[in-house]
Amino acid sequence: MQVSREEISGILSQYPKEQRYSLAIMQDMQRKYNYIPREGMEALSEYLGCPLSTLYSMATFYKALSLKPKGRHIIKLCDGTACHIRGASPLRDGINRLLGIDADETTGDGLFSLELVNCLGSCALAPVMVVDETYYGKMTLEKLPGILDEYRKEESGS
Repeated sequence: MQVSREEISGILSQYPKEQRYSLAIMQDMQRKYNYIPREGMEALSEYLGCPLSTLYSMATFYKALSLKPKGRHIIKLCDGTACHIRGASPLRDGINRLLGIDADETTGDGLFSLELVNCLGSCALAPVMVVDETYYGKMTLEKLPGILDEYRKEESGS
């Protein structure tokens, strides 16, 4: 996704020029671009009159924020105790085999990113995978290719 100065300015203008809004502004940029672009960080630093280093330390502290582009579809694979015991590791291997990515990586076509998370709060459905906002419980290696293909078809308009 192309980063637009006008879009960034639009996000900034929704907030007062106070440093206490920096996290909310970064979250809005994250929602818009699926990461926080450098241009956004620089504009935020200028807008709030605070050091860029302060904003970077905040952005790197919160796991929900990313400074590098992510795929259009974020796959969150739970690796909490229940999911781990019930097969999260083979699912991770399956994703690696099917997409060629591991945790915190993005496919070359920019379609998918994989994140390992400690818990998704759905232990009864373990192992659990979330793609964007859709939960897939009692996941198996057999279900994985079909689910990924649905997102590919959605992107290609088929």
